[in-house]
Amino acid sequence: MGRKRTSARDRLAEWLAARQPDHISETLWEEMRAALAPIPEDRLRRLLRETGLPLAPLVEGVRQDSTEEAARTLIALAREYRAATARGDMQRALACRKLVMAAKDRARWAVGNPRVSEEKRRAKKELLLWMLTWLENPAVFEPWLSLRRTVLQEAGMRDTGTQEPDP
Repeated sequence: MGRKRTSARDRLAEWLAARQPDHISETLWEEMRAALAPIPEDRLRRLLRETGLPLAPLVEGVRQDSTEEAARTLIALAREYRAATARGDMQRALACRKLVMAAKDRARWAVGNPRVSEEKRRAKKELLLWMLTWLENPAVFEPWLSLRRTVLQEAGMRDTGTQEPDP
């Protein structure tokens, strides 16, 4: 009789139970990826987010489940990027860019998918603008986002670009 196949979620839960980390650092992330191979990186990142454990910015990546989460994670990556470039750590800066580029590609896919609701497509279109701005110049992203959100608020629009006033 063959061995029962264990799900990625179960394998992660077992690994976390054995290690009992209070947060996931980049070092722990690399150990986890090696131990849980061949679970794809994006799947493992999604499962980790579900645990509620604090994640290092380069582990968490860009969250797109809400504008607040997207803003928080993009700002964290912009800060990591600035610190890396100030130290001359171009490998780390490139890792930040790659995370934002992957998120941009996922948002672009949602914007172009006719099966995605119009409301969600508008929200992804706004997030796509944020990520394109981040990629163009990470150093100005944080003040730009603050201005962008102010303009949307003054226009009576939510971050998603809808015409509904904020409650």
